[in-house]
Amino acid sequence: MQDPFTGQTTVLQGGRHPGREAQAALQHDHERRLEAFARFRSAAQEVGIGADPDDDLFLWEADQLSLLAAADLFWGELDAAARAFRATLPIVPLDVFGFPLDHEDPMGEGSPHLHRIGSGVEASAFQSVHDGSIYKFYLPREEGRIGGTFAFVAATASDGLDAPALNADACLGSYQDLLEKLRLILALDGMPTEVLGITPEGVVIAKQTLGERLAEGADVSGLLPAAMIPIPARFLRAHRDHPRLVFVRGEAWFVADTHAKNLVRDQTGQLRVIDLLTAPFPVALAEADQLMRDWLQRVAANPAAGLLRETDDDEL
Repeated sequence: MQDPFTGQTTVLQGGRHPGREAQAALQHDHERRLEAFARFRSAAQEVGIGADPDDDLFLWEADQLSLLAAADLFWGELDAAARAFRATLPIVPLDVFGFPLDHEDPMGEGSPHLHRIGSGVEASAFQSVHDGSIYKFYLPREEGRIGGTFAFVAATASDGLDAPALNADACLGSYQDLLEKLRLILALDGMPTEVLGITPEGVVIAKQTLGERLAEGADVSGLLPAAMIPIPARFLRAHRDHPRLVFVRGEAWFVADTHAKNLVRDQTGQLRVIDLLTAPFPVALAEADQLMRDWLQRVAANPAAGLLRETDDDEL
């Protein structure tokens, strides 16, 4: 099956779930894309090219180094890594979606093939007139940033005894952060999501299965997947909805913003995440707090573990 706009192979069509096998293949695509970028970033740093912010790398033309590739092994690796990454994230012009390129705000002007269904700080979402599939356009921000993530700060003695061990503050993210988020949504059995590409302007385009929206302001705190572990207030403060800890392939991640607007029901009625805000959990900072370090070890093995370690009667 081909996507009607890009012509790329797709497994997503309207509200139909593609199935477990296809979902696993999508997850593999997300992992492969991030691995390709890690290789590209490392090769760029070897020749002195900065990777923070990473927008220049994401917009790198595949043949940009054709004249330097044979200079030495380092430049040759950079050329190969750039081409391998571009194969996982093609450059796709906005006009293939029906947006007018000669307009100052092409997405604001609209497309005859896509109906806008919502806009947020990070992205604008549209529904295809072809089959109802959802297309999300993540817009570049200032200073080469895109989307969002979190910055963590450990409490100090001046914060007082009642202060949480960590504070999580939302901030602008990188392009890699955005790819990590899209990977994590699928890893948490969220709505199947494909990454179609990036435009020459730096807009990242994702495609997602259509779902049924929840009621505005619905309380979903008791509906979130068991894999999303509530974080005791004594450990962390974040001015975001439903801060949670999740483990994916043994790695700890902080997620939040899983409110009603970022959840839908699929055709079977299952609740699925369509968006969230995330960052790698700051394990090194957390382990400075002995109680938090013990809790992290226990919930990694058992998400239902409580704040304090249970003591056997024989130990009393």
